[in-house]
Amino acid sequence: MTDQFELTDDQRAIQEMAQRFTADNITPHAGEWDEKHIFPRDTIRSAAELGFAAIYVSEESGGIGLGRLEAALIMEAMAYGCPSTSAFISIHNMASWMIDRFGSDAVKAKYLPSLVTMDRMASYCLTEPSAGSDAAALKTQAVRDGDNYVVTGTKQFISGGGENEIYVTMVRTGDTGSGSISCLVIEKDMPGVSFGAQERKLGWHSQPTAQVILDEVRVPVENLVGAEGEGFRIAMMGLDGGRLNIGACSLGGAQRCLDEAIAYTRDRQQFGRPIADFQNTQFTLADMDTELQAARALLYLAAAKVTANAPDKTRFAAMAKRFATDTGSSVVDRALQLHGGYGYLMDYPIERFWRDLRVHSILEGTNQVMRLIIGRELTRQ
Repeated sequence: MTDQFELTDDQRAIQEMAQRFTADNITPHAGEWDEKHIFPRDTIRSAAELGFAAIYVSEESGGIGLGRLEAALIMEAMAYGCPSTSAFISIHNMASWMIDRFGSDAVKAKYLPSLVTMDRMASYCLTEPSAGSDAAALKTQAVRDGDNYVVTGTKQFISGGGENEIYVTMVRTGDTGSGSISCLVIEKDMPGVSFGAQERKLGWHSQPTAQVILDEVRVPVENLVGAEGEGFRIAMMGLDGGRLNIGACSLGGAQRCLDEAIAYTRDRQQFGRPIADFQNTQFTLADMDTELQAARALLYLAAAKVTANAPDKTRFAAMAKRFATDTGSSVVDRALQLHGGYGYLMDYPIERFWRDLRVHSILEGTNQVMRLIIGRELTRQ
């Protein structure tokens, strides 16, 4: 009876491969990346050698063609070492998937070979200074001029901004409303593309974040992904998977902090015995593990629904994202408390995870917007 709730042998193999990669290439270095704001381009590119740059890009396009549960397993495993780096790889995957899923043969041939190998890295550009939760209000304009679109506008909070070579960008090709939004692939070196200063952030120090500024950038019409006016639908479909991945990053980071807290409380002596022996400590650890397991079960179910294109996939993706990111932050906060004053020090990894996971309840749609999505689906007639 429990078989349906167990990972398959192939899924476990994928998970173990990602865990080994993380243990060897991410965990030993993540503290330095955070402290010194190092963007680990070579390490990220080495993940592509395992197929992790094109997890759900089709095999025909050079990807490994896995489902969203397998992607969540990979993101969770890598976030055990560094949520910031894992989330960056997730964003690249989302942009690559959009090109593969909706792009023409020409645009796929133009970009996917280098994205699959991460010779070029991709950003996803939706948010603007005045269009965050209200994504349909974006103002970046793309005006058709012969065989080109002339694009002008600014994108905000772009992971990889200034570093990445490819920007999958939502633009307005008509009047107001979500039905006038289209998707274009814009290259870093196109004339008129520039970047704001690198943002100074609470966490996510291992990845660059900056405005993408577009000043009359001439983008070939062939770089259109999907048809004109389909951009908002494409963006929302991408976010279903992105929400799962960011939830998985919270699970991975929280699991690391739970493991650290268990080890610390077994070793830390107070009043003549390990603090793990105190009932209060055991109750706290028990709640942390219970909540983390519940969040993981919901996220894996939502991932299966997104892979299967189930009618309620968006609601479940929103529920999983909301619950996993809130739970992840709560687990890490309690892990820090169990460490006492030491948890506040950079000598221990807990404070880094506390900072990195805080943004997960904001990006890919705030958790307040997740509640709106869930409630709207529940009350729709």
